[in-house]
Amino acid sequence: MSDINIGKAKSARRGFAFDDIAVVPTRRTRDPEDVSTSWSIDAYRFDLPIVAAPMDSAMSPATAIALGKMGGLGVLDLEGLWTRYEDPTQQLAEIANAKDEDATAVLQRVYAKPIQPELITARLKEIRDAGVTVAGSLSPQRTAEFSDIVLKAGVDMFVIRGTTVSAEHVSKNVEPLNLKDFIYQLDVPVIVGGAATYSAALHLMRTGAAGVLVGFGGGAASATRNVLGIHAPMATAVADVAAARRDYLDESGGRYVHVIADGGLGTSGDIVKAIACGADAVMLGTILARAGEAPGQGWHWGPEAVNASLPRGSRVWVGSHAPLENILLGPADSADGTANIMGALKRSMATTGYLELKEFQRVDVVVNEY
Repeated sequence: MSDINIGKAKSARRGFAFDDIAVVPTRRTRDPEDVSTSWSIDAYRFDLPIVAAPMDSAMSPATAIALGKMGGLGVLDLEGLWTRYEDPTQQLAEIANAKDEDATAVLQRVYAKPIQPELITARLKEIRDAGVTVAGSLSPQRTAEFSDIVLKAGVDMFVIRGTTVSAEHVSKNVEPLNLKDFIYQLDVPVIVGGAATYSAALHLMRTGAAGVLVGFGGGAASATRNVLGIHAPMATAVADVAAARRDYLDESGGRYVHVIADGGLGTSGDIVKAIACGADAVMLGTILARAGEAPGQGWHWGPEAVNASLPRGSRVWVGSHAPLENILLGPADSADGTANIMGALKRSMATTGYLELKEFQRVDVVVNEY
């Protein structure tokens, strides 16, 4: 793609968001009941290509278990309220009831309580005892501090998630996390991100990661674009990282790294387009925060919102639309793309003639002209 001149001293590459593209039907159609939405990462198979974003407004141990029993992967934020408080009910109520002008200060205050290592162990045990895949998330800054506790607790999958995660972090002040050394020492698969470019993703794949998160997460609750000026048009980002996956497959002699879209996924149509651009699965926050069982009680926020010195997100109202099962599997009572999201994905795959997610990554897409 040719560069666009912003001015005489700067050029830029054009990027496309999911709203900028559309999936194109082919000559063949299928029955939606024949379509499979299953996928596998390492030794773990899931019926739904849904990974929950580790955000306290969407995921508690209970909702992680519920999602796991429906066929998705729940990921608990191991730096969140459930590892800071024995019972965070009061803190969740304070966040939900705060006035808009006070919400950020309330978030900063309730998240100031130190993480309790014994609660990390207890929460992961609760999920494991329910018989579903156990996944927990730490930020790159806290991974070295708490990873031994997480691994001893019996986690099946480890997620390292930040606004931007690189394989080559440079710091004069602290010893940075060496992702390559860290990942190769583990006996569990690691999902790491976010990344938004071909080069950044390729470097993360070379660390031994089983999956790479594409984008900066946060979605409706993120203010990274306003605060830092950083943004990833997601259709382009997913396609670029999928290209890195293809080239790393050749480079490594056949090692496949999964691409997981993380951000810009507000409707079922966005999920369809993410997979069409090359994603193997999607990480959802806002959509799951709309569930009646979600701990945010209709409010949604992410880890970026609680930063003590530079919050890059906020508490936003997303509403309580339907039970989690209806959101994921239907039936839907509206046509806004926020319920029965798996039914919509199956219908789109069937309409374009594809039976498997990997096949659907080859579907034709067009750019919308406005």
